[in-house]
Amino acid sequence: MPDTLLESIASPDDLRCLAPEQLKTLAAELREFLIDSVSRTGGHLASNLGVVELTLALHYVYDTPRDRIVWDVGHQTYPHKILTGRRAGMAKLRQIDGMAGFPRRDESPYDAFGAGHSSTSISAALGMAEAFRQLDSPQRAIAVIGDGAMSAGMAFEALNNAGDSDLPLLVVLNDNDMSISPPVGALNNYLARLMSGRFYAAARSAGRRVLSHLPPIHELARRAEEHMKGMVTPGTLFEEFGFNYIGPIDGHDLDTLIETLRNVRRLSGPQFLHVVTQKGKGFNPAECNPCLYHGVGKFDPKVGADTPAGGRPTYTQVFSDWLCDTAAQDDRLVGITPAMREGSGLVEFSERFPQRYFDVGIAEQHAVTYAAGLACEGMKPVVAIYSTFLQRAYDQLIHDVALQNLDVTFAIDRAGLVGADGPTHAGAFDLSYLRCVPNLLIATPSDESECRRLLTTAYLYPGPAAVRYPRGSGPGVAPGHDLEALPVGRACLRRTGKDIALLAFGSMLAPALAAAEALDATVADMRFVKPLDIELLRDLVRKHALLVTVEENTVHGGAGDAVAHALADLGLRTALLHLGLPDRFVEQGDTALLLARCGLDASGIETAVRTRWAALSE
Repeated sequence: MPDTLLESIASPDDLRCLAPEQLKTLAAELREFLIDSVSRTGGHLASNLGVVELTLALHYVYDTPRDRIVWDVGHQTYPHKILTGRRAGMAKLRQIDGMAGFPRRDESPYDAFGAGHSSTSISAALGMAEAFRQLDSPQRAIAVIGDGAMSAGMAFEALNNAGDSDLPLLVVLNDNDMSISPPVGALNNYLARLMSGRFYAAARSAGRRVLSHLPPIHELARRAEEHMKGMVTPGTLFEEFGFNYIGPIDGHDLDTLIETLRNVRRLSGPQFLHVVTQKGKGFNPAECNPCLYHGVGKFDPKVGADTPAGGRPTYTQVFSDWLCDTAAQDDRLVGITPAMREGSGLVEFSERFPQRYFDVGIAEQHAVTYAAGLACEGMKPVVAIYSTFLQRAYDQLIHDVALQNLDVTFAIDRAGLVGADGPTHAGAFDLSYLRCVPNLLIATPSDESECRRLLTTAYLYPGPAAVRYPRGSGPGVAPGHDLEALPVGRACLRRTGKDIALLAFGSMLAPALAAAEALDATVADMRFVKPLDIELLRDLVRKHALLVTVEENTVHGGAGDAVAHALADLGLRTALLHLGLPDRFVEQGDTALLLARCGLDASGIETAVRTRWAALSE
């Protein structure tokens, strides 16, 4: 016999066998399990603690997995995974060969749609709802989206499309930042039940039919209803999109959640349910500091998590210091982030230069074009953004910045593999998708000092420039405090050997140097992917029989391809070996172990080079 209610839940079918009064006990057990589990593995905690009751209610009311729940972003799906048969998998959460930290369609039939980037849920759920109609299926689609994700244009594009349909789509706004709603109380809960009830819906529908024959009166009635709702709820905006707005309701009140969801499930047409939750609910340290507990390492639940200690500065910290130092010398510098102030290292800048700091929300496209507008009028914008998120603004980078040759600096964090967050957050493609864009300078620092100097180089470059650097710390080269630039398009030799030359880009310099000791090979720190150091390439080809490019980017279309194209253009022929990330999505796990699996540690580089050299020597 199971010791707890939670241990008796192998699927939502078991959950739906419980009496409603048992769910509160289950919620408490689920919250306790979450805290204990994440403290052992690390992961996203505050957001998951906030959706315990909402997750229980959704699976209790809806017939999952037949009904589809689409989670936005996905870092709040641990309760969902636990309730859908994956409780044991939490022991290897976000580890190599373990369970992903985000929804994965190939992991469970309950994961209706993969996620990792924000603001995709409404579009995906709407597509599912339309498919159900085409198939004449009674299945339902539910999108669960956070208030932060609602700031993205894609979410509003989907709302606009959905509101123009009569599909029975439910959008649940998980408002955990109190950014939209007033305090939730008994009156709001009562009104939500009332407005989701069949009597209200029937009366509303009948009234519309009757008054549709009297257009002026119909319009008056519509406006009167909106204004009445607007007096007690903040839902007028969503009503304008064509949704029936319900809420806000307390997202931790299981009775209200269940009754409201049951009512909504019976309604036709697009429904919008506004639920207010608290990040970190039930764990006081996370309630007090949800930012710290958003993504946390292993910790003792009795003590709490520690603020990251000092030691070697991360590349993010190097960027942060550089940004503040440069802003102190140049009043034209402005810093822009799409809702990643902490992650991208803009906290100190936002405090020291608040008038020049702009968090535009989860709106990467807007961030880039906003920077372009600033550059048009003589400002010097620096866009701090993760590699994986810059993908979402690719058109703006090309059309609004590069095409107009505007002076925008892109500080691209999380380039390469990112460890436990896995393929949704890996920066595996930026060299490939940036290299083909005209007018763009691309730099790849190999250590902390070079990162600072290349940031200055990019900032002083009179056009669009990108500096990409990895997550975490570098090899430990002190970055200094000066703002000295490096010559554009110039590489440097770090070791001179014979026969073989390793051309290392960015983070791959350290393992390349280690491999070169065993190979007695030359090592070039290339620094720039665009423009390449053509003179050095000529010299390396003349003195070596094999050139090996090494990069922490997909090997297809990356820096190695740039070298091959450059040599072809120069009419130079030599043996080439390209080492980089493989042509597949690399899963989550410890970054060092993942790089070793990809053959990008010193041993892997040495083995690959010896194999190719042996083939050339036959």
